[in-house]
Amino acid sequence: MVKLKRLIEKSLDADKALDVVTIDLAGKSTLADYMIVASGTSLKHISTLADHLSDKLKTVGKDPVPVEGKDVSDWVVVDAGDVIIHLFRPEARRHYNLEKMWAIPLPALEVAL
Repeated sequence: MVKLKRLIEKSLDADKALDVVTIDLAGKSTLADYMIVASGTSLKHISTLADHLSDKLKTVGKDPVPVEGKDVSDWVVVDAGDVIIHLFRPEARRHYNLEKMWAIPLPALEVAL
């Protein structure tokens, strides 16, 4: 899973994704181990980021790679299983503010005896 996260981060860096943020979801969600949020400079850039991620994930055995929102490209989600990648236009990223939502600490759970 850490290798997968690094592969994704390297791909985003190589393709000039902006403001890449990796969020550890341990203890927050069973959906995935990590969420990576990044911005693209244009609709074309976001689409290219998603295409390149999908291609690289296939080379390590992640196939099929679900990609949602690519037709609109304001917000594209790439599901790599243990890592979920959100690619935004900057305006949409500010609007949804996923980093802030997932940064909120969860309240401690009480164990019933």
